[in-house]
Amino acid sequence: MENLNANSSLLRAKAWAANPLFDADSRKEIQALIDKEDLKEIDERFYKDLEFGTGGIRSILGAGINRINTYTIRKATQALCTEVLAQKIPNSSICISYDSRRMSFEFAKTAAEVMAGNGIKAYIYERLNPVAMLSFAVRLKKAQAGVMITASHNPPEYNGYKVFWSDGAQVTPPNDQNIINHYYAINDFGTIKHISFDEGVSKGLVEWMGQNVEDAYHEAILSTAPNLKLCRENGERLKIVYTPIHGAGLVPCTRALHDLGFSDLHVVPEQAKPDGNFPTVKSPNPENPSALKLAVELMEKLGADIVMGSDPDTDRLGVAIKHKGETVYLTGNQIGVLKLHYVLSTLKEQGKLSTNAYAVKSIVTTSLLDVICEKFGVTIYNTLTGFKWICGKMNEIEKKEPTKQFVFATEESFGYLSHSYARDKDGVSSVSLMAEVALSYKLKGLDLVEALDKIYEEFGFTNETLLSLDYFGKEGQEKISRIMTNFRNIKDKELAGNTILKVKDYSQGIEGLPKSNVLGFFFENGDQFYLRPSGTEPKIKFYFMIQEKSGTLAEKKKNAQAKTDKLLAYIKGEAERA
Repeated sequence: MENLNANSSLLRAKAWAANPLFDADSRKEIQALIDKEDLKEIDERFYKDLEFGTGGIRSILGAGINRINTYTIRKATQALCTEVLAQKIPNSSICISYDSRRMSFEFAKTAAEVMAGNGIKAYIYERLNPVAMLSFAVRLKKAQAGVMITASHNPPEYNGYKVFWSDGAQVTPPNDQNIINHYYAINDFGTIKHISFDEGVSKGLVEWMGQNVEDAYHEAILSTAPNLKLCRENGERLKIVYTPIHGAGLVPCTRALHDLGFSDLHVVPEQAKPDGNFPTVKSPNPENPSALKLAVELMEKLGADIVMGSDPDTDRLGVAIKHKGETVYLTGNQIGVLKLHYVLSTLKEQGKLSTNAYAVKSIVTTSLLDVICEKFGVTIYNTLTGFKWICGKMNEIEKKEPTKQFVFATEESFGYLSHSYARDKDGVSSVSLMAEVALSYKLKGLDLVEALDKIYEEFGFTNETLLSLDYFGKEGQEKISRIMTNFRNIKDKELAGNTILKVKDYSQGIEGLPKSNVLGFFFENGDQFYLRPSGTEPKIKFYFMIQEKSGTLAEKKKNAQAKTDKLLAYIKGEAERA
């Protein structure tokens, strides 16, 4: 079977290399692989069409049907246009933004060319801008859809194409599946409609978005600061180090901080300028301490209070501080706990917390947020992993119960939303809110670790850990599938010494949620463990949620870590054997 697949891939590669539809460089790239008889690489590029997931496409840059290139971007855009046109809305439009990755601007223009070729107006930002500003533009322009050219925090060799719908959120059922069906129905790249970018501009089918849209976004998020007076009067007392890690965050994040009054702001100079090669980091992911190394060094040099870093499309926020002389990197769950608690406390103090307030989080995000919401009388909703589902829930509530007060949304993977002007995680407003939280506690004589400990003392202690294992290519996909199958088939009543109370298989469409390839293990002692393949990267993720209810806070932390270490060792062994 493998030989048959390899032969099919080789035939497709030869067809690509010989097709005059593709540009000369693309054809030469494939011909070189054929000449070298690099059958493994040929198979990787041609054994299947690039998968269009529920949010879009993401892959390594390069020629071939299973790679990101001009032609697969055209194909994805044609599928989106077909679905937009099916809505039969007069004067349809789509907004486009892009980050600092290699070919992002070129792919944004390619997408605009296909939209114009289909008679749909394309609004495209004049300069690179974050995900949230794309979502904001869709809502502002009342567009039918949006496209963000990004591979988020993936390594430099990746790029991608993220699809949003008219509500400003990532596309959800039934439109997502319709777009997927349109995408796979395209068998000939030559059938895709497109005109040149310049022709689109001259016909009024392509229009640049500029400063006025950016200004409207900044005015909107500034209006949602929980305590603007606190920031304006004391902002200069917080010394901040910020890094965009070569991404789209420099201009919007520094502007947002200055708008609030945070004037003692220092940007890591080596990482300030957009650069799709991300030369100073292995991966531009602020979840990883290594990506914040230069920022931490600058914090130590300047004696700063906090480090904040955003990823290339500026939808994630990483945070580091100094606590008792040691650098501490906050987890995504800890940042979410600090933010939610601060927002609810501040709104309550101001008398602005409604009796019908609500928050949203993913099922793999800390349950401590549920406890905090309950004590504040706030409803919290749990969704599948990803802001696609979180913001889908927000949109559902907005339609059914428009008087409800949205206060906060988060997921453990460093994504946050504290306002309703966009419908995706927002790194710009996240930086602003984090600065406000840090300032508030500094004025009380506390750093963020001490602030967390106060929250743990009041609401209970939980320890969350994420294990992420990478498995690349076709073989990696098969490995991940085996791991999921093995855990689904566990018959034992225990897992790593923990008595299993119940197992939830979200692929069955349980608890009113859409079907998703996620497993949740719930133990007798209250601990939880989830596993799921990433929807955007070649990896499988394991989430550990440990509760400790007895002993001092120090003892709870020690015991939770011991339980986590035992689970980690077990999972790594099972994954290795799969």
